[in-house]
Amino acid sequence: MNNNLFVTKRDGEKEPIDLEKIHKVIDWAADGLDSVSVSQVELKSHIQFYDGIKTEDIHETIIKAAADLISEETPDYQYLSARLAIFHLRKKAYGKFEPPALYDHVVKLVDAGKYDKHLVEDYSAAEFAAMDAFLDHNRDKDFSYAAVKQLEGKYLVQNRVTGEIYESAQFLYVLVAACLFAKYPVESRLEYVKGFYDAISTFKISLPTPIMAGVRTPTRQFSSCVLIETGDSLDSINATTSAIVKYVSQRAGIGINAGRIRALGSSIRNGEAFHTGCIPFYKHFQTAVKSCSQGGVRGGAATLFYPLWHLEVESLLVLKNNRGVEENRVRHLDYGVQFNKTMYQRLIKGDYITLFSPSDVPGLYDAFFEDQAKFEELYVKYENDESIRKKRVKAIELFTLFAQERSSTGRIYLQNVDHCNTHSPFDPKVAPVRQSNLCLEIALPTKPMKDVNDPDGEIALCTLSAFNLGRIDSLDELDGLADLAVRALDSLLDYQDYPVPAAFSATMGRRTLGIGVINYAYYLAKNGVFYSNGSANNLTHRTFEAIQFYLLKASNQLAIEKGACPKFNETRLSQGILPIDTYKKEIDKVCSEKLQLDWESLRASIKEHGVRNSTVSALMPSETSSQISNATNGIEPPRGLISIKASKDGVLKQVVPEYEKLKDNYELLWNIPDNTGYLELVGIMQKFVDQTISANTNYDPGKFANNKVPIKQILKDILLAYKLGVKTMYYHNTRDGADDSQQDIEDDCAGGACKI
Repeated sequence: MNNNLFVTKRDGEKEPIDLEKIHKVIDWAADGLDSVSVSQVELKSHIQFYDGIKTEDIHETIIKAAADLISEETPDYQYLSARLAIFHLRKKAYGKFEPPALYDHVVKLVDAGKYDKHLVEDYSAAEFAAMDAFLDHNRDKDFSYAAVKQLEGKYLVQNRVTGEIYESAQFLYVLVAACLFAKYPVESRLEYVKGFYDAISTFKISLPTPIMAGVRTPTRQFSSCVLIETGDSLDSINATTSAIVKYVSQRAGIGINAGRIRALGSSIRNGEAFHTGCIPFYKHFQTAVKSCSQGGVRGGAATLFYPLWHLEVESLLVLKNNRGVEENRVRHLDYGVQFNKTMYQRLIKGDYITLFSPSDVPGLYDAFFEDQAKFEELYVKYENDESIRKKRVKAIELFTLFAQERSSTGRIYLQNVDHCNTHSPFDPKVAPVRQSNLCLEIALPTKPMKDVNDPDGEIALCTLSAFNLGRIDSLDELDGLADLAVRALDSLLDYQDYPVPAAFSATMGRRTLGIGVINYAYYLAKNGVFYSNGSANNLTHRTFEAIQFYLLKASNQLAIEKGACPKFNETRLSQGILPIDTYKKEIDKVCSEKLQLDWESLRASIKEHGVRNSTVSALMPSETSSQISNATNGIEPPRGLISIKASKDGVLKQVVPEYEKLKDNYELLWNIPDNTGYLELVGIMQKFVDQTISANTNYDPGKFANNKVPIKQILKDILLAYKLGVKTMYYHNTRDGADDSQQDIEDDCAGGACKI
């Protein structure tokens, strides 16, 4: 290669390319890594150098050369390329590799308006020096390449217009911890800051996108999920639209419950007008959702909920369908269709489902969530009342239409509203759950607003995070981690702003959290058990028992210190009823594991002192933050040992944890014979999880006659999920013959940030 090439430095000066300097940086990045070759990276990048190349372009070329070498045979290039990217990132942020002193850095960024000024008001220079002493910049070396690119693209504080970056990862982690524990007593808070910093920077606790990107900045809205219910009046519909716009602009994912809206042709003002039905209002919501770009990337995302027995359901089920015309389609929303036992029984018996406009059948809509026996009684009564407008459809025809649309779009979801209320921390008579959220893992009470300033309406927010099961050595560790996670997220509720009064009053009253898991597939592989054959059932039972137990214990301890949440009396917990009392007993047939922990002492303490948080657990998709921790997504099996993640920086390769040692232990998605084993595991998790679970169903047409998945099979899985007590079902994935490592549905939770 020609050594007479010159490099153009940042200040415009030219000097000969210093190959020795480049060699030293690559050598530093390769330290301790197997199966990487420094000379191969040098060779691959040198041939792309040219005379006058900028310093920055040299860095980018070397990073790209290393990243291109990531493969199943040489997985460690994901760390080599990551370290080179970290080196480059720090040079861009600080002008040098060594980060500045934390205090100097914070003062500079507060002055520039990038960090929240409360940091320098709440903490002394001496406390920042103490944080500086325990934070460890060497932890940057544990990131994979996909993680660094995600940090750079989404999480680090930066100028989104110029691309200028102002910080590196360890400052992000320590300042998130500092913000969340700022109001703790001065004598103890640094202990919590250190504990939480260690947990998040070593990837034991995973944080959601809004917290990682936003906490420490002057923007204070970090709830991942927002649930808004509309009433049937124009004022309520307009209030809902206004709330959607406010939350979409702050990067939240939206769940809209539009089930109360009356059907086409209903009477308005005593027959004075003829109702236009649901579709024009769904279009109105869609416009609101897409009105603001999120981080300048794309519009927001929302899932809209309605009951299967709505008079317009046959038109509503096809709203995402590519056939049809713009007038009768609303394609840029996803949909959650609501079922209950009555609907399933009609299917099993080969009977009819009767469709009604909610406005014509007093009490039926509320009973659908609050009281299943009352719903059944009213439903039959209204079926037999000839004065009420209705339509009868064979249950099999309606379920088939649902299954076909779910299969063809992948994004018609399912909510079992009876399970969401019978197996819930909330007492459905006073606080029914009437909807879920964008990603189908939240189950919280909502109430329509009369107008946007109505404090009696209830917009439910959920604040998320997750335990990284792959980083936990013993279930006992969850005790301390649960304490840190609950304290941090509970502080966040008081720390953030609330753009709509109904969200503030609901959050302060219920203080709901949703702590889930990532890296479950790695956890199974590490323990030598599998999704499909029942071998993971008992381990899963023990694990999720421990998660729920320690989360409730932590929230109970916080209630002892700070008081129970004001609406504790609206929970079943206040009556001493726990998740272990209300789950579907069908689970006992697939898992014989006994309870391991002292639930009776916990029950007594909760009855006496309450809990600080009405909910503590939910299992979310976690697509993005799992990449930061180099973990497998949520509870999902990986599609390939190397996943290909498309990003704005191009294609990123992510290798499953401990690939070389455990590659034969991973059960890949399309090698799993059917959905049965997976759904049983979800049912076991749901026994303990107090909200719900982003659970997917997956179908490989190649396993069926004529390469076509029978509708019968899809319905069989839906019935199995119901039988096992599963509350919600998220994506329907179909293998499309593409490379199995590819992600075949872009997760809109990224746009809505409920993907943590």
